[in-house]
Amino acid sequence: MIPAVEHKKVEVQIDSTVLPGYLNVPYKALGLILFSHGSGSSRNSPRNTYVASVLEKNGLATFLFDLLTEKEDSTYETRFNIDLLTERLIKVTDWITLKPELQKLPIGYFGASTGAASALRAAAHFGDKVSAVVSRGGRPDMALSDLEKVTAPTLLLVGGWDHLVIELNREAYLKLNCNRKLKVIPEATHLFEEPGKLEQVALLSTKWFLKWFKNENV
Repeated sequence: MIPAVEHKKVEVQIDSTVLPGYLNVPYKALGLILFSHGSGSSRNSPRNTYVASVLEKNGLATFLFDLLTEKEDSTYETRFNIDLLTERLIKVTDWITLKPELQKLPIGYFGASTGAASALRAAAHFGDKVSAVVSRGGRPDMALSDLEKVTAPTLLLVGGWDHLVIELNREAYLKLNCNRKLKVIPEATHLFEEPGKLEQVALLSTKWFLKWFKNENV
């Protein structure tokens, strides 16, 4: 049975910056997944929205939000400012986990493309407070100096035709000291646009989060 999901539009105030987002909480949620989008993307990313919908059907709350304002996102340098993106993700995590209905839920990060770098760096910052991380077509190489400090079990998902990113993820895999897995999805490009490939991403991500959230609750 698919759980009922409460959908809310929320705004996160960080200093003088307001970041809009969508908070989706299933009844009796099993955990909370924060999405860290890639460069040029937003809370309205159709790929991440799809993944979030699958997570929600399996009892996981999701928070899709903008890491940058529209003005910031229009600047190339800001889009790739991993320090800024990580700082924003850390502050948003602190903000969202203070909500009474979410305080006791295990936390996970889903990072796409460059967003995976900020997700991994934030996971290194929080240590055991983050229970699991999934990287979709990620650039974990942009967080190499922090990878050894990541304790959250990490799943690296890469398309089989995304050759350069496969090599970057293999390098990152060797740097990680946590429970980790590198999964190459055959016949998929960077955005997993081929039929059935994004569905595989969503299902593998769901299984990964549920596995480690269950372990934490034992």
